[in-house]
Amino acid sequence: MSDDALHEKIRAEADRIIALGEASESQAPYEVNQPTIGTWLDAMGYDNDRFRQGEAPPSMAQVWTMPGLGRRRPPEDPLSRMTEYLTEVGYTAVLGTNCEQSYERYLRVGEQLRVTSALDSVVGPKNTAMGQGYFVTSRNTWYVGDEVVATMLFRVLKFIPKEKG
Repeated sequence: MSDDALHEKIRAEADRIIALGEASESQAPYEVNQPTIGTWLDAMGYDNDRFRQGEAPPSMAQVWTMPGLGRRRPPEDPLSRMTEYLTEVGYTAVLGTNCEQSYERYLRVGEQLRVTSALDSVVGPKNTAMGQGYFVTSRNTWYVGDEVVATMLFRVLKFIPKEKG
């Protein structure tokens, strides 16, 4: 298959997944809780009395809905679908590149979060120092009830590693 034909196939798959919108939703398995907040503060070497008394650091939003060990992302997760497709067509390596987060308010102990995920963009092919690849960006939104409490754009590079010479 020519490079142009492969790019068209990748573009078509990206467009199909993007058109699904917020195709994935996950409920946090646990409420926001003080023991997890305390463990996170200890692991980060960060302390603030505010976060020992019923509020969670804003940057913990993702913690509550991460799959963790033994759990998996939903099969309809758009980032997983796109990266799996790129793997199937030869873009086998992945490199995390960046994320942009925004926080609307602090979370409080006892709140239950859910997150929705959508594929935001697929850009490429790009020639990078790592090899030729596609930048895949997902958009995640965290809610308490219907209230948006945090958002994140998460970007990875899926690429074909350069041959070592």
